[in-house]
Amino acid sequence: MTKSESDMSKALPNFRFSLVYFVLFTLYGVATPYLQILVQGLGYGPAAVGFLLGLFEVAGLAGPLLLGGLSDRARSPRPVLLGLALASMLALLPLILVPRFLVTMLSLALLAVGIRTLIPFTDAAAVAFGEASGRRRGSAGYGKIRVFGSAGFIVTAVVLQSIPGFDKSPPWRIAVYMAVGAAAFCASLLLLPKAGTVAAAVAGEGAAAGPRPRTLGGIRGIDPVFLLGVAVIALGRIAMAPITSFLSLYVVDDLKWNAVGALWALSACAEMPLMVLAGGIIRRTGAMGAIAIASVAVALRLAIYAIFPSPGGVIAGQLLHSLCYGLFQPAAVAFVALRIPPEQRSRGMAVFTSLGVGLPTFLGSSLGGLVVQAAGYRVLFAVYTVFAAASVGLYLAARRRFAERG
Repeated sequence: MTKSESDMSKALPNFRFSLVYFVLFTLYGVATPYLQILVQGLGYGPAAVGFLLGLFEVAGLAGPLLLGGLSDRARSPRPVLLGLALASMLALLPLILVPRFLVTMLSLALLAVGIRTLIPFTDAAAVAFGEASGRRRGSAGYGKIRVFGSAGFIVTAVVLQSIPGFDKSPPWRIAVYMAVGAAAFCASLLLLPKAGTVAAAVAGEGAAAGPRPRTLGGIRGIDPVFLLGVAVIALGRIAMAPITSFLSLYVVDDLKWNAVGALWALSACAEMPLMVLAGGIIRRTGAMGAIAIASVAVALRLAIYAIFPSPGGVIAGQLLHSLCYGLFQPAAVAFVALRIPPEQRSRGMAVFTSLGVGLPTFLGSSLGGLVVQAAGYRVLFAVYTVFAAASVGLYLAARRRFAERG
């Protein structure tokens, strides 16, 4: 094979994954800004909304943890990802048609299993192909592929923002747009490599690397430094819960500003440059150092929301999404790739997604709903800066343990 042919063979899977990420995040472009509005539209108050959105996050723990082994063994990512997308679409029917609390809980749980599992499994497949293409770490080019997801999110958010009154849409209307995004993702799966190539990529990398002293042999085999890193991540993600679960409601309810879609599109625009540049930053700071920088940015972002209750304050806060997520996500994926062997990468991503993101968001959202009901959104933002500070403090206390491998 000539050099040009080799470069082409490496570029084609990257291009395909880029398109899949673009389509996947059209679904998130609806769900992230508007799910909280959908739930409120079903007739629930702040405390119930906080609980239900927290339940959504904790239910999302089940998918990655229970299906991680299946994804690692699959010869192609297509069947698992297709099943998850179809489950998401199915969950929307009872959610909208039967607005009773128990049905809402069960529907959101199924929706969470579908939506919250799509990203870590797609990430694991993309990293596996990166390693198969000759990179020492498949996560090295992750940000340059994942940035297309941000682009898909932006396009969707801008389109929805341009629809008059969409911020106040009835629940069924938001659900229809989510279903369209899920259906489009199902179609995009045809772009992924054919059966057998993922398994071959993972097996090849595992054989080349030889035996590894730190492996993820189920839960008992997790590297303790990996768990310590997950704890640092978890504290930072608790601090993000007011943003992911209540920011849209704050903008609509307190600021009386119908700009939810535009604000989330702004945050996605802000994250794109950092997605591309994250690899260089991570090489200088280490993966956990970059995650600590993201936690500092979360604390600053929350403080801005609390101190400046205005459209300008929200805009300034959204720009910090560049660090809060644009730097954080590639750094977190790099950390998982560093600590977990390729043949168990989906399970590693499952632990990160579930214990590092899902469970903390559940706890943060559930507590946050009570804080909002008792004291309002600004107090919520101010109080949660403590969790971001705790994340940074834990990293500083343990930074020598992270230094050995990044």
